[in-house]
Amino acid sequence: MAEAEQRLLMLIDDEPAQSRLITALAAREGWRTLVVRDSETAVATLGTRQGMQLSAIILDQWVPGDQACELIGELKERRPALPILMLTASTSPLLAVEAMRAGATDYLVKPVSPDRLMQALRNTTTRETSHDELTPLTEKMPGLLDFDSMIGTAPPFRDALAKAAKAARGHGAVLIEGEIGTGKEMLVRAMFAASPRAKAPFRSIVIGSVPGSSLESLLFGHEKGAFPGAFERQIGALQHCDGGTLLLDEVDRLSPELQDRLAEALANRSIRPIGANHSFRVDVRVIAASNLPLADLVATGHFRPNLLELLANTSIVLPPLRERTGDVPALARHFLARIGEQPGLRPLGITDTALQLLSAFDWPGNVRQLQAVLFRAAVFCDGNALTEDDFPQLSEMLGEMETGGFSAQEGVGVQLYTADGNLRPLEEIEADVIRLAIGHYRGRMTEVARRLGIGRSTLYRKLSDLGIESAA
Repeated sequence: MAEAEQRLLMLIDDEPAQSRLITALAAREGWRTLVVRDSETAVATLGTRQGMQLSAIILDQWVPGDQACELIGELKERRPALPILMLTASTSPLLAVEAMRAGATDYLVKPVSPDRLMQALRNTTTRETSHDELTPLTEKMPGLLDFDSMIGTAPPFRDALAKAAKAARGHGAVLIEGEIGTGKEMLVRAMFAASPRAKAPFRSIVIGSVPGSSLESLLFGHEKGAFPGAFERQIGALQHCDGGTLLLDEVDRLSPELQDRLAEALANRSIRPIGANHSFRVDVRVIAASNLPLADLVATGHFRPNLLELLANTSIVLPPLRERTGDVPALARHFLARIGEQPGLRPLGITDTALQLLSAFDWPGNVRQLQAVLFRAAVFCDGNALTEDDFPQLSEMLGEMETGGFSAQEGVGVQLYTADGNLRPLEEIEADVIRLAIGHYRGRMTEVARRLGIGRSTLYRKLSDLGIESAA
């Protein structure tokens, strides 16, 4: 922890309450915080002895967007290697684009969770994991709410979608497990949109982002005067979602006491607010999401088996992206199409060598990380298509790669784009597909014709027209 204690953070913020909160959170990670109230002081501080010790800057975007970006640019010009995080209440993708182009390392939307803020600070000084282009972005593109927007053909992924689509039509509890970034929340929203409760209330609670002392009241509600500070009656999320759906994200982080209380509420279909003398009957569908396998936590005594049984009426596991690398090309093109619709950005293609690079990475942050990397690359791309040169940190981590011999199973067996990002002629693509099929089915031309959906005579005519020599 010796190195961590030497890290100094400059916070540019004129809100005392927020400054105290960020200072306290940063201290948990071993940061000392220097708070300045305005841009002039911030710029002047860079030239001081204390300013030379800075390891990162957080800028609260309390000035108009253009001025905030000008300040980022000036700070970056004076200290190019210093990470700058922008904290803002705006959800505008355009502001995220402008902030990043000005030099911001990350973009945090208020209210930012303590874990998200601390992870962003960790990333600024942990080179092994942070590499600028892999920094997770809090800014999210508007989510699509149907199963068709869930991209992927890998069997484990399609099995998960099939179970989710079937469960969406019911009313029982659902448990979705998977690593961070695999798309659990998106799947929940697709299920909600397809469910009979689609027009009823929906609420999402991230357990890990709520202080333990507040979580019970948030879930179950409280009566006025139930405890010191309970100045008003509060309706809990379970009661608020009566007739609707409640998502409990990071349910693996529930305390044992709240696990017991939630299990009792789900079993009896009733809740009792803190300080209340009576219970309320509720009809709420609970969908729980967990980053860890709950069965493993039950085995170690960290999760109540009766609660797991109540939550896992249907159990769905989303596979990590490293187990479905063949989906990376389709995901990349899908994300680029959506990114191109954002203000300040434009549609971009992507070359096959770039797709090969993306497919070779193991994506510890999963689909969410892939989207963030593509977003960052698109912001700084000057051409019409992303190439491997737009992902320098990935190239650095993976080392020099051979561009040939990339299998069809990995998703780029047939090149669709030229080096400049334009589509290849259809005749060339068709020839490559036929060559690939002949090799894959070892020259068995009847099988090749059947798999391509054409007659054997048509296949031989195409071989002649395209100048392809048959292996048969």
